[in-house]
Amino acid sequence: MASDTTYTVGPKAAHAHTQTVIFLHGRDSNCREFADELFESEASEPADQPRTLPDLFPGTRWVFPSAPTLQSERFGTDMSQWFDMWSVENPGECPELQHPGLHQSIEQILGVIKKEEMLVPRERIFLAGISQGFATAIAVLFAAAPRGFAGLIGLCSWMPAALRAEDVQSFEGTSDDKSTLSTPVFLGHSIDDDVVPIKNGRDLRDTLQSRRLQVEWREYEDGGHWVNEPQGVDDIAHFINSHMLDK
Repeated sequence: MASDTTYTVGPKAAHAHTQTVIFLHGRDSNCREFADELFESEASEPADQPRTLPDLFPGTRWVFPSAPTLQSERFGTDMSQWFDMWSVENPGECPELQHPGLHQSIEQILGVIKKEEMLVPRERIFLAGISQGFATAIAVLFAAAPRGFAGLIGLCSWMPAALRAEDVQSFEGTSDDKSTLSTPVFLGHSIDDDVVPIKNGRDLRDTLQSRRLQVEWREYEDGGHWVNEPQGVDDIAHFINSHMLDK
């Protein structure tokens, strides 16, 4: 069952809406819970001032869609997930489980993007996600071709098996378009992530680079299955600043 819930934050009062970041939560989470936790993470600067992401980007509208509730084949229960899968450690296992939910979630996020484009143009929209959320964001990038985004931001993630499968032609047909290829990508992953192995993140990096996308890769010694703090937040802020229009 799909969820129509979307949680939004910003822009801050008295600030014009300059850009949007659409951020997809991970499996077995929800939009409000993820947003609240994300906005507790702080950058290192400016000292003695608020330095969460909304503080650093007061003109940004943060959009957090909720994943649909889908049956988990492995665990035999309903759970919040962008697509069903058998193993996070080995995301290529049982790829046939992933296709239906992934297609459904792609359509959902494309709808969110369409609504945001009524407020700002596509080149001012960043697409981001953590874990399964970013695996979905990658699928959206290829499905949305030939139009790219201001940038993609991925944390603790992997390449979805459906995008490796030869029979998913709808995701592959326009992947060489210049707009898609020019979309910059930031990937952050902690070595001590005990949910998604760092190897999966490195494979994601290599796969995207092999498709000629420009990938900025950051590994952190610690941080677990989350954003490293404060360096990881600094890196995200630097990436957004680097690819904002009218900086």
